[in-house]
Amino acid sequence: MYDTVVFPTDGDKGTRRAAESAVETAAAHDATLHVLYVVDEDVYKAYSGDEYVHDHEGLETALEQEGNEAVEDVAESAREAGVEVVTTVEHGTPHDDILSHAKGVDADLIIMGTKERTGEYRQLLGSVTDRVLRTSSIPVTVVKTPV
Repeated sequence: MYDTVVFPTDGDKGTRRAAESAVETAAAHDATLHVLYVVDEDVYKAYSGDEYVHDHEGLETALEQEGNEAVEDVAESAREAGVEVVTTVEHGTPHDDILSHAKGVDADLIIMGTKERTGEYRQLLGSVTDRVLRTSSIPVTVVKTPV
């Protein structure tokens, strides 16, 4: 049923249940799992930086390193489960890049994690998962993690 599953991660420990679900789903369907981390350009472009900090020590580099660690952590679990896995770290706007990446790899399913929050919190801030869910033409499975 699924040949290609996309799992975007932000590296948060709260996405662990969603990562397990993504690996299990890919394994059950003998699908390729694409693990994606998007370095949010709005985050590091909003920080003017410190002229005494070298580029390799800056916020953007730290976010890239976090992303590489996050995708590799999930990839390791996938490999242990016998799942073919592709990891990607991109720069951009998370919800837009998740959708374009999923379309680019012809994904059959996107699996995302989210924390259980109150309705007021969601209305005030929203989330990447909410935006992907509302705008995706590809099926999205949301795995909730209690706060």
